[in-house]
Amino acid sequence: MSAEIIVSELSARQRPALERHFLALGAEDRRLRFGIPLGDTALRTYVQRIDFGARTLFMHCLRENGAMMHLARKQGMALASEAGEVDAHLLLAPADAATHFGELFAQRVALFDHALKAQLLQARRIAGALATRGTASPARER
Repeated sequence: MSAEIIVSELSARQRPALERHFLALGAEDRRLRFGIPLGDTALRTYVQRIDFGARTLFMHCLRENGAMMHLARKQGMALASEAGEVDAHLLLAPADAATHFGELFAQRVALFDHALKAQLLQARRIAGALATRGTASPARER
């Protein structure tokens, strides 16, 4: 199944979610994301200093971070590598009513997809429990 990567404009309202996301990263993921190991205090400071008025997406990563470079290429970013590090940028169009509606629609579709998959998983668990229960005690039926 192919997953579409959505690049959308962030605002200061997403600051708490970004902080939670970065703090949840393991040590190796933090090193790959920021290029150096960062502690919780440094991550919180980083999130507080984010300027949400940017119109260009800059990407900087270690050359060994193949996953990040793959994502950047999928977004059409040209990569420039030097001394074990990689840089790229992408000009972002200003948000308008259509992009805001599109983002809202994509979020709703994602929530619906998640709910549907959660219900399917629960139905499979119930069916499995019933199947196990039905075959576990044939002597009781007599």
